[in-house]
Amino acid sequence: MVPIRLPAGKSLTLSPGSHNQLQCAVVEQFAPRFAPGALPVYIGDTARKMLYLDETLVRKLQIPADEHNKLPDVVLYQEETKRLFLIEAVTSHGPVSPKRHYELEKMLSNVPATRIYISVFPDFKEFKTHTTDITWETEVWISGVPDHMIHFNGPKFLSNPLHP
Repeated sequence: MVPIRLPAGKSLTLSPGSHNQLQCAVVEQFAPRFAPGALPVYIGDTARKMLYLDETLVRKLQIPADEHNKLPDVVLYQEETKRLFLIEAVTSHGPVSPKRHYELEKMLSNVPATRIYISVFPDFKEFKTHTTDITWETEVWISGVPDHMIHFNGPKFLSNPLHP
């Protein structure tokens, strides 16, 4: 089993496997670095799909009640910045692809938060096998190098006369 510590000291146990180990890294390593103070809204499990769901945040964020099984592996909400982190843990199934991005945007169109899509990989080897499937305007985090992220669109951060 894979133990996972949530904010405020709550603990969960995920079923064994590399996918759930990566989800644990998202909550315990990614969130404190890149989404400090973010609360878990949803955490899936390979054996028990809906392991954790914060019903109060789901209602507050207007996430459609019948769509929980279509959420990414981990969903975090950062109240201070009004950001919703939609995170796919990639060990065998794919990253946030154009199709997946479109489906989630459509499903979450009424959510009053900025949606941030992140594909998470255990290492560069796994990342390299999926690079052509990652959609633009998303982020990549590799747990093997936890202090860095890869952004799939330069103009967001760089000044460019073609992209103000």
